Amino acid sequence: MRENRLRKLLDADQPSLGTHIHSSWPSITELVGHSQKFDYVEFVAEYAPYDLYALENLGRAVDLFGHMSAMMKIEQEPRTYLAVRAIGSGIQNVLFADPRTVEDVEECVRAVRAECPTSGGLHGVGMRRDVRFVMEGGSPEFVQALDEAVVAIMIEKESAVENLEDLLSVTGVDMVQFGPADYSMSLGLTGQWDHPRVKEAERHVIDTALKMGVAPRAEITRPDQAQKYLEWGVKHFCIGTDVSILFDWFKDNGGAMRELLGERAAAESGGTATSYRG
Repeated sequence: MRENRLRKLLDADQPSLGTHIHSSWPSITELVGHSQKFDYVEFVAEYAPYDLYALENLGRAVDLFGHMSAMMKIEQEPRTYLAVRAIGSGIQNVLFADPRTVEDVEECVRAVRAECPTSGGLHGVGMRRDVRFVMEGGSPEFVQALDEAVVAIMIEKESAVENLEDLLSVTGVDMVQFGPADYSMSLGLTGQWDHPRVKEAERHVIDTALKMGVAPRAEITRPDQAQKYLEWGVKHFCIGTDVSILFDWFKDNGGAMRELLGERAAAESGGTATSYRG
């Protein structure tokens, strides 16, 4: 079975760095791997279109790079099905969106772990990529690999923050990520990510996770945003999102070119420069 890079770093209490991708085109994952800068890619499947063949191809792309593993973010339903298919495709770690209760978190963990007495999960034997289809299915190594899969949960609902210690006490939770967008909406403060209540909740989640031995992760856009989290004790980061990177490039460079074209057109006509904004 393939070594899980993210699990290895967590167990060694070493920092980790990931990046978000919405694209299921495996070449994007290969580009991340070729950079040699990231420990894992997170396929943000909650927001992106994909099919089961795409998941397997993402798994194959990750397999090209021994230094890298993968994570898949999945929506609240159907958790078990999506977790099984992600892991079976070779995506070794799972980030679960929208848990609200202890029962939700227990369901997330069971979806990942093997259905055997030592693991207490619901994940059965399958003939999928993770076990090389027919070579390691149902083996002790298969159970071990499921035990080593990193289970991360989003804390993004008011009830989850209110009952945070209970949720993080569930055996098998390895990592936690605060979600300011959903949390602000659940408070009736939609879009107010910088509201004091939202910022207070984020710090509470990080401090509580550290106290309870669960790794907090921060999602950032630029390296200069990491400093405050490092000061808070955060070691795990996921930086950037492919669609946001592309949008910013289109907007900034397309806008700059439109300005140049407008200035040129104005110069040629002897008139006033006009910006082409569409």
